[in-house]
Amino acid sequence: MTGAAPVQVVTFGLGDEVFAVPVTMVREILDHTPAFRVPGGPPWMLGLTDVRGQGVPMIDLRTRLGLSPVDPTLATRVLIVDVALPDRTLPLGLVVDRVIAVATFERDRLEAAPDVGMRWRSDYIEGVVREADGFVVIIDVAHVFATDEAADIATLAQAA
Repeated sequence: MTGAAPVQVVTFGLGDEVFAVPVTMVREILDHTPAFRVPGGPPWMLGLTDVRGQGVPMIDLRTRLGLSPVDPTLATRVLIVDVALPDRTLPLGLVVDRVIAVATFERDRLEAAPDVGMRWRSDYIEGVVREADGFVVIIDVAHVFATDEAADIATLAQAA
């Protein structure tokens, strides 16, 4: 992809791992506040948070990716992202341990999703960038939440 536009992402940490999502998906970054619990939600759905008058489902991204949950700290943030679904855009609040930076990577530095074995499903990974101190894993948020899961999230959000 010589000459292709660079990829701009928001990098964030979950434990010792560094992940990223495309900056075009991120509407805003908020300080963490407790969510309003919604009965019947999956364990990784923390509940709803108010974002400028709109109830937005808040997701524990650590739990959703199979990592152990942790208590929020002063560094914990909520990435408000817009996930494109076939029939609409679904806003989600992704709880992350810390936001690191907005970064730009040349497309030729992106490597295909490796076979990651059992820890994470490789279809969640859009690409990997090697850095001097490790890897940045760019996640595909739309694949993290399968279409029927996204519909369930939207239904729970509307019911609240």
